[in-house]
Amino acid sequence: QVQLVESGGGLVQAGGSLRLSCAASGHIFSNMGWFRQAPGKEREFVAAIWWSSGSTYYADSVKGRFTISRDNAKNTVYLQMNSLKPEDTAVYSCATSPYRTARSSSQYAYWGQGTQVTVSS
Repeated sequence: QVQLVESGGGLVQAGGSLRLSCAASGHIFSNMGWFRQAPGKEREFVAAIWWSSGSTYYADSVKGRFTISRDNAKNTVYLQMNSLKPEDTAVYSCATSPYRTARSSSQYAYWGQGTQVTVSS
């Protein structure tokens, strides 16, 4: 059974930083991704990392501000978010996929419950 548990969300002022964590257990796939969903909007891809090599890829909207990383020993993936903007406000969820460069939520098989990030202006 796969379990993904996010933490680290909260309220931060614009320009601030937060680090999200996703603790994974069970038979997870090789690709771990972060998605976000703002009220009234579609869920969107944020970033992903391939467990073994550490290869990463990002949505254009967060490139240069967000960094995804992993700690293999702890089975945990992180999302460091810097220079946060009000438009980054959303529920952030981690998910796992067997596909190497998956950017579509339909390619991800298991999801965490999400953590709220709110950026005030």
